[in-house]
Amino acid sequence: MNARNARIAVIHYSATGTVHRLAEAVADGAVDAGAEVRLLRVAELAPDEAVDSNPQWRAHLDATAHLPAAGHDDLRWANGYAFGTPTRFGNVSSQLRQFLDTTAGLWQAGELADKAATGFTASYEEHGGQESTLLSLYNTFFHWGSVVVPTGYVDYDVVSAAGGNPYGTSLAQSRAEGDPEHVKRVLAAARYQGARLASFAGALADARQD
Repeated sequence: MNARNARIAVIHYSATGTVHRLAEAVADGAVDAGAEVRLLRVAELAPDEAVDSNPQWRAHLDATAHLPAAGHDDLRWANGYAFGTPTRFGNVSSQLRQFLDTTAGLWQAGELADKAATGFTASYEEHGGQESTLLSLYNTFFHWGSVVVPTGYVDYDVVSAAGGNPYGTSLAQSRAEGDPEHVKRVLAAARYQGARLASFAGALADARQD
């Protein structure tokens, strides 16, 4: 599949940087496949006192303040979406959920339909709700009429080495802290996921032009 016509919006929320690392890898994979990519963040909703209570949270928020905030024009522009979120009790973070909840007008206008979409996530523990978070995120894509593109086991070696999540790339921070080689394998899976998304987005764009 040719990704030359793919326009990918990688939209994510990351509190302390783990999901951001995945977002960068997904974006790199899509670029390597030939796609045009926008790496975007959603707004922080937590009050300053909550952010300041965790030095890593404040440091990451300040370090990524230069990233453009995602908007509806980005969704119109893109023909492929990659959404990233930390797990929140096995569900999507409120920050990303709030952004998704603003898309009703685009959905009603059919501007989100027939576009490729995928998700990625991170939690502290390996069984911290990664799969349920992605499945919850994908419910939104079903309502949009998007074409969900999971990692699957298409490239079994890459996905298995990263932990074997067929729904989307996921990283457990507890393991990442002591296993840098595992982090490399997960980032490789995220790059693969970005390239796979770009291929589908390009193919769907070509089909719509025919």
